[in-house]
Amino acid sequence: MSRRTERIAEQLRSEIAAAIRQDVTDPRVGLVTITGIDVSPDMSHALVYWSGLGVDDDEGIASIGEGLASCAGHLRSRIAKRLSLRRIPEFRFRHDRSIERGSHVLEVLEEVVDGESA
Repeated sequence: MSRRTERIAEQLRSEIAAAIRQDVTDPRVGLVTITGIDVSPDMSHALVYWSGLGVDDDEGIASIGEGLASCAGHLRSRIAKRLSLRRIPEFRFRHDRSIERGSHVLEVLEEVVDGESA
């Protein structure tokens, strides 16, 4: 990813997070954190990674994903007004499981340390 693309991705992440927090009223989209964005080189698509607070089951994840997909057009139009870019990418949302994996690894490491000290 080029430096320009990284900079734009960070701006998009910030704007999307603010728009979700301030404008999105869909009850399916609760407390969502935007963890990262991958923007295509031609700026036509952006893959937005998100994580939901307190959502552990697949049904809740799917519900939030549907809510985010339904408000993607609204987010895109808001960002088009706020950023001066020639092209605003289409957003696709994907659940980011890295936080869950990280906490699982920490649990396993704590079990190993507790097992060695016992």
